[in-house]
Amino acid sequence: MKTVTVAEFQSRLRTLPPNPRIVVSGNMSIPWEAVRAVDECVPAYVLHALNAPPGLPDREGVTVETCFVGAGMRRHPGLRYVPSRLSLVPLLYGRTLSPEVVLLHCAPPVDGQLSLGLEVNVLPAAVEACRARGGLVVAVVNPRMPYTFGDAQIPVEQVDMAVEIEAPLATHQPVAPDDHSRAIGQLVASQILDGSTMQLGIGGVPDATLAALVSRKGIRVWTEMFSDGVLALDAAGALDANHPLITSFVFGSQDLYDWIDRNPRVRMLRTEKTNDPGLIAQQRQMTSVNTALEVDLFGQANASRINARIYSGFGGQTDFIVGALHSPGGQSFIALRSWHPKADVSTIVPLLGEPVTSFQQSAVVTEHGIAPLWGHDEREQCRAIIECAAHPSVRAELWEEAGALGLA
Repeated sequence: MKTVTVAEFQSRLRTLPPNPRIVVSGNMSIPWEAVRAVDECVPAYVLHALNAPPGLPDREGVTVETCFVGAGMRRHPGLRYVPSRLSLVPLLYGRTLSPEVVLLHCAPPVDGQLSLGLEVNVLPAAVEACRARGGLVVAVVNPRMPYTFGDAQIPVEQVDMAVEIEAPLATHQPVAPDDHSRAIGQLVASQILDGSTMQLGIGGVPDATLAALVSRKGIRVWTEMFSDGVLALDAAGALDANHPLITSFVFGSQDLYDWIDRNPRVRMLRTEKTNDPGLIAQQRQMTSVNTALEVDLFGQANASRINARIYSGFGGQTDFIVGALHSPGGQSFIALRSWHPKADVSTIVPLLGEPVTSFQQSAVVTEHGIAPLWGHDEREQCRAIIECAAHPSVRAELWEEAGALGLA
């Protein structure tokens, strides 16, 4: 690994073939200094990242490519969405999405190994595919990045050049969940037993669910990502102290980053492991909690599109639903508000008008109650969704639609 200046890095970039694919750390771990350096000297390129925040270059010549659309990509003029379950994305780098360059945001090396810090995700697979075709692997080394273990550790020999910078990391300060999120979180938590293994994301409902689990014992974490909610569980002694917290990326407050820095209890794994339904199924009482934009009377969830336009993607939802339901004592929940406050519409609809993201969950949970699905016939499922999950103001209309659909 050779340490270079930004100017030397740019000089190397000018030798790339036309319109190269550049894979970069996504989520909230993007090395913005390196992205700006690329944009200054490469006329046209494909920037591949997962769940990127606002700030990506949007000039002519820039194609933003992703298998999961982030907030900074939804209105990008050069968006290219490649549908894929997250567990399968790493395979694409050796097939249709071969990278010429991989940009990594790393903590400084320890004993000859860098650390990917906050985000492992699909990056190890991208590095392997890039090296296999003689591409360029670049580490942006930032002393503010937490040093994490597991698949986050990258031998310096796998990196061609390093650019040293010091820049603050993006943070998310948790806010108190609103009343609806708190009600949903408490209902989900009521179904979770001591010793369960949790998969949760970021947001009001996941935070509220974790907050309601502080009285549990022996809780394990096997998830795609976690945020500050684990800190409260740890402080309350609710976590299984003898089992590592498994995740693929982390996003939250500076307190969370300080907690994971060199923490041997946190094991960062690549996506092929965290999202492998077979490995998920091996976890004790695996409990998956995901959300959706809308759910229909057949129990089908749309978490991906609005008016046919891509909003996010499959992500890990399907991976974890399948894995959880195959786990002994496992269960999977779709948790959402019954009424969308911005669109001012019911999130429980007669029949999805958008492609289905997932189906066959254990239950749908809203602030009004828990609608059990798994193991019930379609009419029983429909009844539970209307009577237990839907907003009271639309239940009569939903019953009328249910009759037309042959569900009542």
